[in-house]
Amino acid sequence: MKIVFLDAKTIGDDINLSGFDELGEVVKYGFSTTEEARERTKDADVIILNKVEINEKTIGEAKNLKLVCVTATGTNNLDKEYLAKRGIAWRNVAGYSTESVAQHTFAMLFYLLEKLRYYDDYVKTEKYVEDVSFTHFAKAFHELTGMTWGIVGLGNIGRRVADIAKMFGCRVIYYSTSGKNIQPGYDRVSFEELLTQSDIVSVHAPLDENTQGLMNQAAFTKMKKTAIFLNLGRGPIVVEQDLADALNEGEIAAAGLDVLSVEPMQAQNPLRSIKDSEKLLITPHIAWASVEARNRLMQIIVEQIKSFFPD
Repeated sequence: MKIVFLDAKTIGDDINLSGFDELGEVVKYGFSTTEEARERTKDADVIILNKVEINEKTIGEAKNLKLVCVTATGTNNLDKEYLAKRGIAWRNVAGYSTESVAQHTFAMLFYLLEKLRYYDDYVKTEKYVEDVSFTHFAKAFHELTGMTWGIVGLGNIGRRVADIAKMFGCRVIYYSTSGKNIQPGYDRVSFEELLTQSDIVSVHAPLDENTQGLMNQAAFTKMKKTAIFLNLGRGPIVVEQDLADALNEGEIAAAGLDVLSVEPMQAQNPLRSIKDSEKLLITPHIAWASVEARNRLMQIIVEQIKSFFPD
């Protein structure tokens, strides 16, 4: 069996991939263009990828291909009709990053809520050296206890965030983007109720027809001016120009984003001009990527390949 990684760099160089060597010949490419993928998959039995588009252009000459493994939950990059026509199976992975994303959600929140950038700079610029007082109150912050946390999308990750927020003493409410998700223990509300009532709004929903552009000017206008907005779902759920305007005009207090509409960030992204780290924190799509989550992800794929080729 020949296993080909088309964009191995997207899972990092610091995790153990030795389990694949026991399954057959393994070839790893850091990144692959469409043309390169077409050449590199010609004699592959299994291909493993994250972002590479899989369609007739990329695997049209892959005569031995039997299985496509996506190192992610989303499969928008797969032409499933073409794969079905060719009789090629595909697998994705869900649930591997729940703890990692939940942890990152709170890391972003506390950075913004407690004005950590300001206080770190205050000490690092030596303003605290021989200061007149042992403490410094310039930037007020508040306790999570008693706040209302609104979650858009209460799936595995959203539920984990809700459980942790509850332990901090938050009242947790949620909006079901499909209208079908009922989670015991938490109050399901309308989208408008969530926006108007929440001190923190975090998005953990998939990108679909219900969520594309959901967080737009109308949504930000309804939020509290003291609210913090967090997006750890998908970038296009947010209309980025509208978010930039909301931050610049004080419609909301701050935002933390781990995802953008186009990644890597494009030069024309309107959020690029906001340099105030107390207003805006952007991380480069790393919430999912703890070492443990990435190792868990790849071990699941090893088991998927083993179960597909039981012999």
